[in-house]
Amino acid sequence: MSLNVMIVDDSAAIRKILHRVLVQAEVPLGTVQEASDGIEALTKLKLGPVGLILSDINMPNMDGIEFLTNLKADPFLKTVPVLMVTTEGSQAKVLQALELGALGYVRKPFTAEEIKLKLAGII
Repeated sequence: MSLNVMIVDDSAAIRKILHRVLVQAEVPLGTVQEASDGIEALTKLKLGPVGLILSDINMPNMDGIEFLTNLKADPFLKTVPVLMVTTEGSQAKVLQALELGALGYVRKPFTAEEIKLKLAGII
């Protein structure tokens, strides 16, 4: 069964790398959507559901924490698994994301194996 995924990161290069890593990790991909911040992600999520979200924490307009807060407040989206992928050095922000419902996190730079291991417990 294929998995529709959304990658939310303000860096187009990181979004492309994450897409490539998902392929290398042999995730059975369906549609892969991209968004450059939380606002764009929430707008695109209204168009159709996804089975997994990979989100950065530090982004302009709406960061990953605010995005996660909005996502978990939406009855139709709150069950979508979220993996945070971030350069965030603050343990407090990472813990906040986990408390808000993120199922895990990976620090940048990451390897395909790290992503695969984290996703094994999620999908």
